[in-house]
Amino acid sequence: MAALRILGIDPGLRTTGFGVIEAEGPRLHYIASGTIKTDAVAIGELPARLKIIFEGVREVAASYQPHCASVEIVFVNVNPQSTLLLGQARGAALAALVSGDLAVSEYTALQMKKAVVGHGQARKEQVQAMVARLLALPGEPGKDAADALGLAICHAHAGASFAALARSGTLSRKAHAQYKKGRSY
Repeated sequence: MAALRILGIDPGLRTTGFGVIEAEGPRLHYIASGTIKTDAVAIGELPARLKIIFEGVREVAASYQPHCASVEIVFVNVNPQSTLLLGQARGAALAALVSGDLAVSEYTALQMKKAVVGHGQARKEQVQAMVARLLALPGEPGKDAADALGLAICHAHAGASFAALARSGTLSRKAHAQYKKGRSY
């Protein structure tokens, strides 16, 4: 079985984490991780920050030549303005990945935490510790890099299952599962 190189991206306007792993069947191997920081640009200069994220993600993808990528899905937070800004950072990262012809899978933070730690309410420190353990790292990676590595691990575990489901064709829905209390599923 050939090794699958996966790039995980944890988008952020100030700090975007990245992590690269190789999956050989159930075995996971650490390749690289780090962050793309936009601190050199003033907070009010959004286009310049987005450019740094775009170029940084493209550079990481060009350097490590992944076969696919996984990115965290952003949900609405308490502050809608922050959510919009984070969405734009995520968009810059996605644009960089697809401009390099990479297949991109998306996972929620809950899905990533369940795949890495075993439950969706895990704290950042728990994700860091489990990523270090799963990849046999000498120390814990930073929080943003750990989240990115977690997304890559999540895809390594779930990606094969999703691909098998996609190859098998569309799933037929049972009539009793389509409607519940007026909602369709």
